[in-house]
Amino acid sequence: MTRTDTILSLRDLSRDFGGKLAVKNVTLDIREGELFTIVGPSGSGKSTLIRMLAGLEIPSSGDILLRGKRINDVPANRRPTSMVFQSLALFNHMTVGDNIEFALTVRGEDRQKKRARARELMELVRLPADYYAKSVTRCSGGERQRVALARALASDPDILFFDEPLSAIDYRLRKILEMEMKDLNRETGKTFVYITHSLEEAMVMSDRIAVMRDGEIVQLGEPLSIYNAPASRFVAEFMGQVNLLGVEKDGHGMVLKDLTIPLGAGIAATEGTWLMLRPERLRVLPENGRADVTFDAVCFNSYLLGSRTHLHAKMDDRTFISELDAGMPPPEPGQRIRLGFDWSDAVAIHE
Repeated sequence: MTRTDTILSLRDLSRDFGGKLAVKNVTLDIREGELFTIVGPSGSGKSTLIRMLAGLEIPSSGDILLRGKRINDVPANRRPTSMVFQSLALFNHMTVGDNIEFALTVRGEDRQKKRARARELMELVRLPADYYAKSVTRCSGGERQRVALARALASDPDILFFDEPLSAIDYRLRKILEMEMKDLNRETGKTFVYITHSLEEAMVMSDRIAVMRDGEIVQLGEPLSIYNAPASRFVAEFMGQVNLLGVEKDGHGMVLKDLTIPLGAGIAATEGTWLMLRPERLRVLPENGRADVTFDAVCFNSYLLGSRTHLHAKMDDRTFISELDAGMPPPEPGQRIRLGFDWSDAVAIHE
């Protein structure tokens, strides 16, 4: 489903901490109902950005517009938004039900209405009904995550903000919760704005991704478009494993300097450009296999990644990463192999 209506707009938004710009002139529109993820390494400014959106930090300059209305100075508790923190910030002296009902209690809602809303949300986030009176200190990590989600939804916010809420959860449970978060976004129709440093989380969950670096958004788009066509070497490497081949000029034109192979037709590249190949685009060729570009290498090692197998192969001092076709047995370490790719699978990156 394509979402086009804007709910939240940022216009030249910046945050200055004593002369250090943590966020620099960020402008973007977040669409109603989408799951929008902000990714970036530590120190990229993503946490500061989401705290400004949630009303926990005041922008140094620029504007935040909610459905066209400026909300820079509106305190967090008066915005139609909720925040799920990395620590979850649950009240350990309360039961599951009391935690979920907290915002409604502050509003002075009727007890029966509060309980009905809490039970409705417990069902939505897949918490058993008999957990209502259970202490949150007796809940598992995944259960506490679900309590935090239900509490954030209790006040019926327009937007939910998430500050790396799955980072402290074990891998298997995190995979389950990633899918449940995406399902919850669809079921509720709420706008989710999510920050993470995990490429995998962003790729699994997001409608769109904004990649941040040094306080700026360096690329914005749908997950596959960013993965397949990164705007820079930084984005290419941040968004997954990658093979990068440098381009240089020799007496006959532009060549791949690691392979001394002339560039193929249609590749727009100048000296200093990088040619990017994802591992699944660099193939181990069978005998008599064909590709636009082929070269010999030596298998170094293979790595089973669930349903996929990655192969690391060396050519002189260069390491290449290839994803083997399903069912293809990996070569033995030290075995000579032939690698290949087609020009249509390569992306020129201009930095």
